[in-house]
Amino acid sequence: MAAAGVLFPDGQGRVLVVRLPYDRKHPVAIPGGGWEPADLSPRRTAVREIAEELGFTPRLGPLACIDWTMDDFRPPIAAHLYWAEPLTPGQVSAFTPDSAEVGGWAWLTPEQAGHALPPRLSRRVGACLRVPRSAGPLELEDSLPAGHTLDHLVAEPPVDYTRLAGVALTGGADRPIPENAGPPLDRATYIATRPRIRAKARTLFTDRDGRVLLVRLRPWDGPGGEEPYWVLPGGGIEADRELPRAAARREVREELGWECEPGRLLALDWLPGRDADPASRRDTAVLVYLFDGGTVTEEQSASAVLAEDELVELRFCGPEEAQRLLSPESWARTSAALAARHRPGGPAELVGGRAAERPERPQAR
Repeated sequence: MAAAGVLFPDGQGRVLVVRLPYDRKHPVAIPGGGWEPADLSPRRTAVREIAEELGFTPRLGPLACIDWTMDDFRPPIAAHLYWAEPLTPGQVSAFTPDSAEVGGWAWLTPEQAGHALPPRLSRRVGACLRVPRSAGPLELEDSLPAGHTLDHLVAEPPVDYTRLAGVALTGGADRPIPENAGPPLDRATYIATRPRIRAKARTLFTDRDGRVLLVRLRPWDGPGGEEPYWVLPGGGIEADRELPRAAARREVREELGWECEPGRLLALDWLPGRDADPASRRDTAVLVYLFDGGTVTEEQSASAVLAEDELVELRFCGPEEAQRLLSPESWARTSAALAARHRPGGPAELVGGRAAERPERPQAR
């Protein structure tokens, strides 16, 4: 599944949280919610959710983090957190919350938020608040630092989870959560009705001349199956079984016979499904993690053993040849990843291979 939340900071280093009027177990959250198939991207999900929950259209800044979390009782969730421009007092006073979704809100310090938010969300938000924004977007797995995030943050012991204790709410604080409060749907029903995405983990390898390693898929039955089809090494992340880095490691081992530890996460590319983009041939959205595989030596290249049931050829390609062989989306993603190699910070946020758009300034609602 996929979800998106928004970090609204104020001038005092605090962050906005909301109270969920239907949940006694986890009553405090960050504004946001689940992706819907008509959303063109998680960024659009975040904007839509804030408009529905709080009654205004936020202006989002950069992606703060991507967090892939697993659980024994639900599918994995690819959780996106976005920074927003600070809200003015006038904007806050003009909140028109959906009473079924928001039962109050508060500004919490990082320490207060750490105690009030559920443990996974607490770690996710805490990481974004502690690390300089220039290091973002952060890469997290199960809300713990991964990849380049480990250069800025180490996993810390969990803090006491106090929920609403000590939190002073406004806008509905006088309405207690009923004793029998619970989400509108029971857990199993809710999970069963949520839309799913697919996810892939690919790896960018280059040789010492900077040429990109591409692999050609074995022809398959169906439209276009006899045409040469080239991709970067990698494939699907196995839902409920592995995290993205483990998937990248496994795919390289299975396809090329190499034991490689994925490097930096260079790009995070959201490919919309046909419900959001009628021109798309995908039945649902696909999220692509693109990791840096580094420079391949001549010895390593010679040791490659192709997966006979999947691949028929590998080739190192210069930019012009790679652009000709790859699909437009794949080349755009590869080009963005090559550029990301030469700058610090986290992955490029892409939609269909292109830089994710920033919403225009909000209009009065």
